[in-house]
Amino acid sequence: MIVFPNCKINLGLHITRKRPDGFHDLETVFYPLPVTDALEVLSDSTALQFESSGIAVPGNTADNLCVKAFHLLQQDFPALPLVNIHLLKNIPIGAGLGGGSSDAAFMLQLLNQKFQLGIGEAALVDYAARLGSDCPFFIVNKPCYATGRGEIMETVALDLSGYSFLLVHPGIHVNTGWAFQQLTPKAATYSLRELIGQPVETWKGIMTNDFEAPVFQAHPVLAEIKEEMYKGGAVYATMSGSGSAVLGIFPKNKIADILWDASYRVFTIR
Repeated sequence: MIVFPNCKINLGLHITRKRPDGFHDLETVFYPLPVTDALEVLSDSTALQFESSGIAVPGNTADNLCVKAFHLLQQDFPALPLVNIHLLKNIPIGAGLGGGSSDAAFMLQLLNQKFQLGIGEAALVDYAARLGSDCPFFIVNKPCYATGRGEIMETVALDLSGYSFLLVHPGIHVNTGWAFQQLTPKAATYSLRELIGQPVETWKGIMTNDFEAPVFQAHPVLAEIKEEMYKGGAVYATMSGSGSAVLGIFPKNKIADILWDASYRVFTIR
């Protein structure tokens, strides 16, 4: 069985409070985009196996979120058959696009469907939250206004199909833990839930990502990419999550023909 975990972007991101448990409260709007990995699971295995291709996946196999997702379900479903997992990695890592979180959430859903475990959406969201703060979004996988660690979600009527998207990743890996350490949490001065109801053309200069200031200071090329998008006609541009992918929203089928460095990974969604 094969599924295609997609990425997400953040439309605005405010870090509002550091919690007693060490996590942070945030406010953001998650929006799914069709840049995908491919995740395949085969049963009839004598041992749990994981392999990957495409972009190199760092770390030990035991720490991979797909493997952790399997073990998490196995705790409650001990008869869960062992499987072979193959991940074709295409979503850039450390880019603020939620690729690993998406893989984990899709793994939960794949196992639930393949082995008819009967787990409802609310329970899948709970499992996903135990794997990572962004994981629950990919169970819902619709535009959402999110608070808490990102797991408190409210679907919103946000349809950006009338626009085209440009994602640029220059190969920089931003450590999320480091990025959080650069911030001083503060209450937002406006509500993202209200702002996304306004025309996209009004977002520039108002909708912000708190991570941009420290990450752009550490990696000035990201600010340059964002500026190039505005010069090329983007109606709104932002860094996604804690970076380092930069997103531009353009009028439909009017993505600028910008000459990017050959080492950059560039995705267009028309």
